[in-house]
Amino acid sequence: PVSVGMSMDIASIDTISEINMDYTATIFLRQRWMDERLCFDGNKSLSLDGRLVEMLWVPDTFIVDSKRSFLHDVTVENRLIRIYPNGTVLYAIRITTTVSCSMDLTKYPMDKQTCTLQLESCKT
Repeated sequence: PVSVGMSMDIASIDTISEINMDYTATIFLRQRWMDERLCFDGNKSLSLDGRLVEMLWVPDTFIVDSKRSFLHDVTVENRLIRIYPNGTVLYAIRITTTVSCSMDLTKYPMDKQTCTLQLESCKT
């Protein structure tokens, strides 16, 4: 198994829809793991073009309860791949996602809602 470290920043919460019971957010997702096959001599990291991600193994992370999501691609895909000499890979992407959120509006306007943003990975 590969141990993957993950961090996420929420850039914005764009909409909250009581009618559709969902919210839309833009996030920056960063994942880090070690791939010994990518070790190289040197003391500086290499930043790769985002299009090269097709040639690397990346975690199969997905957003639980996502109704729709997209990766930003203006003017190029918003992906960062950085490889460090010891084989550590940093993979960062910008995603906008609309996620289901079951809301209890019975106490409106004095209600309080808790919406989660969960990430998981498929295990094979």
